[in-house]
Amino acid sequence: MKHFKVSFLVTFLCLAAAGWWGYELSGWSGALSAVGIAAILAAMEVSLSFDNAVVNASVLKTWDDYWQKLFLGVGIIIAVFGMRLLFPLVIVAVAADIGIMDVWHLALNDPKTYSMHLTNHHAEVAAFGGMFLLLVFLNFLFDDEKEVHWLGNVEKKLGSLGKVSSISVMIALAVLLGSMGLVGEAQKLVVLVSGLWGILIYVGVDAVSNLLEKEEEGSNVGDLVKRGGIGGFLYLEVLDASFSFDGVIGAFAITTDVVIIMLGLAIGAMFVRSLTVYLVKKGTLDEFVFLEHGAHYAIGILAAIMLASMKFHIPELFTGLIGVAFIGASLWSSVRHRRHKEAAVAIAA
Repeated sequence: MKHFKVSFLVTFLCLAAAGWWGYELSGWSGALSAVGIAAILAAMEVSLSFDNAVVNASVLKTWDDYWQKLFLGVGIIIAVFGMRLLFPLVIVAVAADIGIMDVWHLALNDPKTYSMHLTNHHAEVAAFGGMFLLLVFLNFLFDDEKEVHWLGNVEKKLGSLGKVSSISVMIALAVLLGSMGLVGEAQKLVVLVSGLWGILIYVGVDAVSNLLEKEEEGSNVGDLVKRGGIGGFLYLEVLDASFSFDGVIGAFAITTDVVIIMLGLAIGAMFVRSLTVYLVKKGTLDEFVFLEHGAHYAIGILAAIMLASMKFHIPELFTGLIGVAFIGASLWSSVRHRRHKEAAVAIAA
């Protein structure tokens, strides 16, 4: 439990702040309602981002202490205030062509209008996040150096396609062009540009890594992020942004109070960070060999859901549960794999 002490402290403080905010607005009934909504949002954020924690842990486990502490320290500030508060404000400011402080006052005084602006631009955000997450999944799937395969020969053969240069980017571009059919004519261009930005950001992390990391020639983003450094830090922060904004949009289906949304999602973000630390320190990914696979397949499904959400309403509960289902299935497969391996060793002995 020591890895979750700070998260429980943050939970207490955030729920107390939510209660105070609700009391200021509507008395004791408002306080109880605000605390309850913040708790629901926190639970939703954890369920939506569990696979994010697993992927973070798979990267962080090979980093040195400096970069681990930097990501878990500075990273949480960026995750809570940058991605879950500032990023949505910036989107509304750009979309509505108004100042950032005016947007903040709009969020506090007229949250319905603020959420309407945010929701109206969901397609662009979904295209950006969907493309980035899709490339995370595809580069894991098409990894010809991966030795452990959850889906056996099928996954092994798919991994061998990684020898084809830029196959992940080619598939991502094809999916982006296909997804434009999900939006109206007026949105096609902006969705295309947003999706291209998602692809460029992912590829850009690779370029930044090669410029700033003094590593051997020929490394790609998948290799570089596993060694720690500015490239890996940027990679995980953009990955977190892609996950978090989906949660922000979903939160407005529960409440339009931006303060309660920030407090609730902050609790969830802290528990995701604590879970990441727990997975790294306990060596859980080494013990459950398919857990990383389950997380990446969940990311692939989330990418598809984000793209589909440009046209169809997909409940946040379904999004969260399908991610948990993949994690659960990978855990079950990992336990079976370990038992078979132990049985084989016992027979050989």
